[in-house]
Amino acid sequence: MRNLFLVSAITVLLAACGSQPPAPEQTPSEVKTSTPTDVVVAKPVVSVVPEPAFDAMSVAALKDPRSPLSKRNVYFDLDSFVVKEEFQSTLVAHSKFLAANAKMKMLIQGNGDERGSREYNLALAQKRADAVKKSLALMGAKEDQMEAVSLGEEKPVCAEHNEECWAKNRHGEMLYTGEY
Repeated sequence: MRNLFLVSAITVLLAACGSQPPAPEQTPSEVKTSTPTDVVVAKPVVSVVPEPAFDAMSVAALKDPRSPLSKRNVYFDLDSFVVKEEFQSTLVAHSKFLAANAKMKMLIQGNGDERGSREYNLALAQKRADAVKKSLALMGAKEDQMEAVSLGEEKPVCAEHNEECWAKNRHGEMLYTGEY
């Protein structure tokens, strides 16, 4: 009886395996290759919370890194007080802000690098501050809202003695009421 049970169990197993069609053999011409373009990658679902919009004319915009008003420096070439084209958009934003906020005042600090005499650097830094002030006034800011002063080489941003550092020190910095 045991033999009969064993034979019938083996027969059932073989019948179950035999009911599936045999897997086709692959030849080298049938091998499918995939390329990176065949791969589909699902993108993760990210919940995007929009950042609150800032009012470009509000005082809060002065500290918002997304605002052009957060940029406060105009850099100058060596021995120059000509405002470069690359800083025009920054100056336009600040002039519009001053025009829209009549009670705000700005202090423009002209700075120079350590090269040259103390007197030369004081004079050049004053010309840089005046150039920023004049540019802002031409763009719509009121003269009585701005004051231009020279710090010469007295307030360096960088203390190393190389061109990269000196370039950081040649600037006009715009500060608003409460920041100076």
